[in-house]
Order: sequence, then structure tokens, then C-alpha cells
Amino acid sequence: MFADKMILRIPGPTPIPPRVQQAMNQPMIGHRSGQFSDLFASTAERLRPYFGTSGDVFILAGSGTSALEMSVVNTLQPGEEAAVLVSGAFGERFAKICERYGIVVHRLEVPWGEAVTAEKLATFLADKPSVQAVFATYCETSTGVQNPIRELAQVVREKSDALFIVDAVSCLGAVACEMDEWGVDIVVTGSQKAFMLPTGLAFLAASKRAWEVIDRKKPLAFYLDLKAYRKSFADKTTPYTPAVSLVFGLAEVCNMLEEEGLPAIIKRHELMRDMTRAAMRALNIPLMAQDEFAAATVTSCHPQDAFDPEQLRKVLKNHHNIVIAGGQQHLKGKIFRIGHMGYCEPLDVLQIVAAIELSLRQIGAPAELGAGVKAAQEVLLTHV
Repeated sequence: MFADKMILRIPGPTPIPPRVQQAMNQPMIGHRSGQFSDLFASTAERLRPYFGTSGDVFILAGSGTSALEMSVVNTLQPGEEAAVLVSGAFGERFAKICERYGIVVHRLEVPWGEAVTAEKLATFLADKPSVQAVFATYCETSTGVQNPIRELAQVVREKSDALFIVDAVSCLGAVACEMDEWGVDIVVTGSQKAFMLPTGLAFLAASKRAWEVIDRKKPLAFYLDLKAYRKSFADKTTPYTPAVSLVFGLAEVCNMLEEEGLPAIIKRHELMRDMTRAAMRALNIPLMAQDEFAAATVTSCHPQDAFDPEQLRKVLKNHHNIVIAGGQQHLKGKIFRIGHMGYCEPLDVLQIVAAIELSLRQIGAPAELGAGVKAAQEVLLTHV
């Protein structure tokens, strides 16, 4: 076994392309130098298409959660009301961030594995006129559900004056996002998912509407003061020390994304999703998300009593050098999740499916060798 060939098929962090690793190995430069400022400004501008905005995209040193928190502390004050759409662990995280700052939270909760629909949101907002922000998760990583953000944004615009703020950490750069066209006010994401970088960068874009609110509010945090980032952005820099090497890598990621083109990137992720789901169905492994709301970047599988997903994960890792994710919170030990985003292509899906088939047999679970691979291949053939 080659220990250095450990293959990550989790929903993040994701594998890093060699050319991106090489870019990050460039000699360090001054973070306040003209060279870095030019790199920083040009790279930030190149991120705009993935957000679907003509506005600025801010880059900060931090995990995706730092950007979630930034979206809260700059738009709300203690005692104000927010609606949080909770369809899994990361919707719950948004709610906890709000509560930490004394914001009154109204949770719209749906069972894990289901999406928040436009109809449910419209009913929920009908009797909450004081809500000033609605928080949603685009891809709920814990369940493999992709919420219908475009439709939800329309409901928010029609039913309230609230800002619509979206966590797109585990899908931006792999799915369509048109925040300007859809009427989304803030979109946040992180570096370690579809952007194929290590953890350590977070990105945020805000609409004109959002800035009108932000300018009236006193930020509840120091490091996450968005107005400070805007001021520094005008000088092509950040208010605090940037992660220079990660920005080197981000510039190379932009090269890769532009070479493939966003429409092709979206199609590739949809294809990998469809291949994975077809394979799991062929292996008689139930899926958590309905087809209509299945995430393009991660697939969650619920074997129920057919086999122990933790045994499957252990064999995959110890015998095949492949890592997949388990469940979170009340789903821990009950589901497994396959990440297929970023530096991942259809043939990689065939590899993980074949390894799952072998591992199922190794743990004594019923599995017809080749059934999942065949199903995935048949999906792939329709796109070749």
C-alpha cells in the first residue's frame, strides 16, 4: 500500500491539483507589496462569475464559518429578528451564530434529508414581519440536499423586506449561482471545497441592498468588520494579514476554472452526482435526498439495517486508501457521504464505486460486484 496515495472522497477538504500545490510553493512575497496587491485585486475580480455578481468579492483568511459569522455580525444587532432555514447541521450552525450575538432566531426546520421549499418558506414568513434577514444553506453537506435557492430568494423578495443570505460553502464553484439575477443579498463560501484549495480562505459577496443595511449597522466583531475589508479592498489589500500562499494557489485555481469554463464545470458535477446516485441504487443502498434536490457535490447514503456504514468506511480506508465521510449529529454511524467536487472527474466516481463494492463484500454485506460500476458507466455513456 502507498500511504501517500490516500484518496479523499469527503465533502471537504478536497484533493488539491498538483499545479495548485506548485503555485502555493512560490517564494513568499510581502503582503503589503505592490506585487501582492496586483495579484490580490485581479484574483478577487476573477471570482465574480462564480458568485454571479458584478460586485466585489472579499477574501479573508479564515474558514468558511468565518464568512458565515461575518454575514451575521455586519447585518444584524442584538434583539433583531432573523429566520434561519434548517435542513441539517450547517443550517443549525447559522442559527447558533445568530443566537451567540443575541439575535432572535426563528427556525424553519425540515427533517434531515428534505429540502426547504418555496411554499414552506412563504407560509413561514407570513406572520413574521419583523424578520430582517433570512439565512439559508445552498448545499446542506450533512444530508446531501441542495436547497432551491433561486426559488427561495424569490419568496424572500415577495414576502418580506429581509436580506437573503446564503451559505454556499460546499457548492460554489460547482453549481449555478446568480446572486444579482436571483436577488440574493450575501453569498459566502470557503476555499477547501469546489475551489480545490486547503482550508484557510473564505469569500463573501454582498449586494447593494446588503451594503445599505451594513452601512447603517455597527459591526459586532473586530476582525470580521466588513466595512474595514471594503476600505482596504479599495487599496487592493486586506485590513489584516492575508494568507499569501493560498492566494497564489487561488490564482492558479482561477486559471483551471477558466480553462474548463463554468458551464462545463456545472455539467461535470451534475454528471458525477447522477453517476453516484445510479450506482448506489444499483447496489440497493437508499439515498437520503430526492432527485429534485440532490446535491451536485456530495451524495448521502442511508443503508439503514443492511450494513454498518462505519465498517464500510473503515475497510475503504484501511484496505483501499479511500476516505469517505460519515454522518453528523443524530446521523452519526447511520449514513455515509461521498464527496464528488473540485478536483474530481467521472472516472474517479467509477473508482470509488468499485471500491465500495469490494468493501461491501469484505464486510459481508450483499453486493453484486460490478453492478454499481455498470450503472455509473451507463450514465457516463450518455454524456460521452
